[in-house]
Amino acid sequence: MQNTERTEGITAEAKKVTYVEAARWGKHRGWRYPLGLVIILFAWLVVGSGASVLVAFALGGQADPSVLGPVEYYLFVMASFLFFLVGVLIAVSLVHRRHPRTLVTAWERIDWHRVGHGFVAWFVPFCLIGGLGQYLFYPDTFSFNSDLTTFALFVPIALVLTAIQTTTEELFFRGYIVQGASLIWSNRVFLAIVPAVIFTVPHLLNPEAIAGGWLTIFVTYFLVPGLVWTVVSLVDGTTELAIGVHFANNIGGILLINITGSAVTTPALFTVSEYHATYGAISVLVAVPVFLAIAYKVFKRDEASEPVSQSHRKGHR
Repeated sequence: MQNTERTEGITAEAKKVTYVEAARWGKHRGWRYPLGLVIILFAWLVVGSGASVLVAFALGGQADPSVLGPVEYYLFVMASFLFFLVGVLIAVSLVHRRHPRTLVTAWERIDWHRVGHGFVAWFVPFCLIGGLGQYLFYPDTFSFNSDLTTFALFVPIALVLTAIQTTTEELFFRGYIVQGASLIWSNRVFLAIVPAVIFTVPHLLNPEAIAGGWLTIFVTYFLVPGLVWTVVSLVDGTTELAIGVHFANNIGGILLINITGSAVTTPALFTVSEYHATYGAISVLVAVPVFLAIAYKVFKRDEASEPVSQSHRKGHR
């Protein structure tokens, strides 16, 4: 009985450990996070940008991506994220000497069911509110992609590369940034705002942000997904839901409903010819409570996973 009580106590304590606390596992001396950031940003912005230019040359014969077709331009944009991911993996594995999984969860394995829950919980309101709702309000702006052959060939490419893009952004913004910020101040409000601001910055030059102005920047970048998805991760103790949500959001805009003149124009199943900033902001605000209801009321977290062993927690500063 004593052994049983002790085991239950250890398990209960382990369940309280979140991915944020994994920042203190492995090596986390102050200089390591700035070095990690330099490695990640260099891989993403310098090496990745160089790779994108090479893709533009290979597919279009020149460095100007504007001459590329939709599929080729999509490959041009996605090329940098491969190196972004490599930079994150190098920083966590070699600089901090801990498993990249700790950017997602403090448990022994990632709960992929929870990632799937996040995908479904966001994809449903995306289709109903962002898709069907917009069609009902602005039917004249919708058009169907009749080139189904191109669409079918594009689907597997989009699924793989978009998954890499969105997962990498989650590992960095809601994983690495939140963990690094927690070493400065563990206040949850601070931990929620910091990645939300940093997430918004690289999206400021998106055509949607320019067209929609402050409303789009605040609601559809800073508030959702920046702040809301970070708060969900902090409450949930993992970035599993956020990984699924982010993939659902982006793949929906890439494969299902693409807006003409958006950051990435693709041969999606449906195309919207005009961006409506007000409706876009309202739709994501309405989608949030629907997402939360599905994620926490319809789906339940699987508690079968094992907590990280003590050996994985140990490490030197």
